[in-house]
Amino acid sequence: MNRRILGGTGISVSDLALGAMMFGAMGNPDHEDSVRIIHRALDAGINLIDTADVYSAGESEEIVGTAIRGRRDDVVLASKFGLPMGEDPNQRGASRRWIIRSVENSLRRLGTDHLDLYQLHRPDHDTDPAETLSALTDLVQAGKIRAFGSSMFPAETIVEAQWTAERRGTHRFLTEQTMYSILTRRPEASVFPVAQRHNLGVLTFSPLNSGWLSGRANQASSHRASTRPSSFDPGTPTGQAKAAAVAKLAPLAAEAGMTLPQLAIAFVRAHPAVTSVLIGPRTQEHLDTLLPAADATLSTDILDRIDEIVAPGTELDPADNYNAAPPATADARLRRR
Repeated sequence: MNRRILGGTGISVSDLALGAMMFGAMGNPDHEDSVRIIHRALDAGINLIDTADVYSAGESEEIVGTAIRGRRDDVVLASKFGLPMGEDPNQRGASRRWIIRSVENSLRRLGTDHLDLYQLHRPDHDTDPAETLSALTDLVQAGKIRAFGSSMFPAETIVEAQWTAERRGTHRFLTEQTMYSILTRRPEASVFPVAQRHNLGVLTFSPLNSGWLSGRANQASSHRASTRPSSFDPGTPTGQAKAAAVAKLAPLAAEAGMTLPQLAIAFVRAHPAVTSVLIGPRTQEHLDTLLPAADATLSTDILDRIDEIVAPGTELDPADNYNAAPPATADARLRRR
């Protein structure tokens, strides 16, 4: 599997990365089967595993820790923090207090003494970015983490964080993880150009748009549909728009000699800003259907025809970017006198 350098980290990562959200109660509760899937991914050449404390309340990290035991040196290990881990408001966000506690919890569950990449899962609008960057810098200097990054940051917040790091003399975010697929192309408009300007490694997740691009005939029967049914309702305007796009993309994939999921992943890999594409299999079969996408290449003609189906820089359902809305749009009280 091809590898690329992850932004300014100097770390070499595989074109495909293994997203571990589906390991544990949120997806596959069978720990032994999940470990087998992780081993299969590593044996296939994937070297980056991405998890988070919030995935199945830490269970995903525990499974990953078990799987990489004895193989830690061969794995680029990434985790995330910031989303709620309890009812207490202090068990979330990007304060120094929570960052220090979060990383220790993650290291314990993963059974390792350091993370290669530690990412803020969503922007924290209540914490001064200087405090966050200072705490993360201290973790780098203490050897707890090798580098840190952001996730689902809009372009202006990425720029603010880069400016803050330069002004305060701290380490900076070196990566950005964002949702990106044929159906969610909004990052092309601003996040990708900003990431390229600041030499950020870009990790993307949900290349199949939570199953819409999986080739499954009945979207309502998907695993993700059980947790977000409104996003898979073919009766809604967004559902109709996605179904219409998929109906045009499926024959295009066949024409290109690949499955729809392979087309979807190859599309994401083709963008020059993207360093590695996270795939999140729940089963071994699912993983095996996605691995060939590491070698799939799309012609300019196919890419142009995808542009005709979903225009560059657009998205078919703004609700896909869950947990990413700034407070001023999520809380009406902040928009009124």
